[in-house]
Amino acid sequence: MQLNGNLRKLKSEPGAPIRYQLPVGPELVDLNERLGQTISMRFTGSIHCIACGRKTKKSFQQGFCFPCFQKSPEASECIIRPELCEGHRGQGRDPDWEKANHAQAHVVYLASVDAIKVGVTRSSQVPTRWIDQGAEFALIIARTPHRQLAGQIEVALKGLYKDKTNWQSMLKNKVLPDQPNLKAELPAIKAYLSQYGPDLVQYIKDRQKQHHLIYPVDNYPLKVKSLGFDKQELIEGTLLGIRGQYLLLDQDRVLNIRKHAGYEIELTI
Repeated sequence: MQLNGNLRKLKSEPGAPIRYQLPVGPELVDLNERLGQTISMRFTGSIHCIACGRKTKKSFQQGFCFPCFQKSPEASECIIRPELCEGHRGQGRDPDWEKANHAQAHVVYLASVDAIKVGVTRSSQVPTRWIDQGAEFALIIARTPHRQLAGQIEVALKGLYKDKTNWQSMLKNKVLPDQPNLKAELPAIKAYLSQYGPDLVQYIKDRQKQHHLIYPVDNYPLKVKSLGFDKQELIEGTLLGIRGQYLLLDQDRVLNIRKHAGYEIELTI
């Protein structure tokens, strides 16, 4: 199979294991059935903004041209720092976009790889957000009516948990030695949040299911060598697995697909 088109972030569907598709232009390439096969991607030298489609010499924040990086609501600061979101007040770079995406129900969750982390996502993005981060286990701990509140809970809980995934540990499958009981964290979470008053504690939810995420990986790397089209035009090798937004190739090599959103490639598989 040969295809030409711009990359987008990997699409996923829940399952055991999770099913992945690689978007190349308008086409979606099933990846699970191609484990153990050779995959070849040649960068054409063209990058197109994922927001406006214009050609850009450089990608900003995983796929934007510089004007969209400065103006697009999808590249605003509250994407990274949800506690700053003002979308529920009708404010932001694009109030209509904010209303549709941030003035909506959000969740705060715990997820684990080599440690427990806290995170925020829109309710409709469960479990996609966990899959994109390569989490092994995940649990919703709070539900809020909009993004800012979820961000405030996350910021408070940074006193107990980290808020970033160790991507190298995730790709080497260095996970907690025992299956975590994330529900057992709730009493400590409630006690910790109580120092901020009742406003945040009221959103904590007790009766949520802990999720176990299984990825299509034949072999994990012992070390991690990150590849990128900014340094090499051709990336090819045997596909050994997919986790998070990464393709795992032979010789301990990994490729972050989301980082290269908007890059035009020629795919041979």
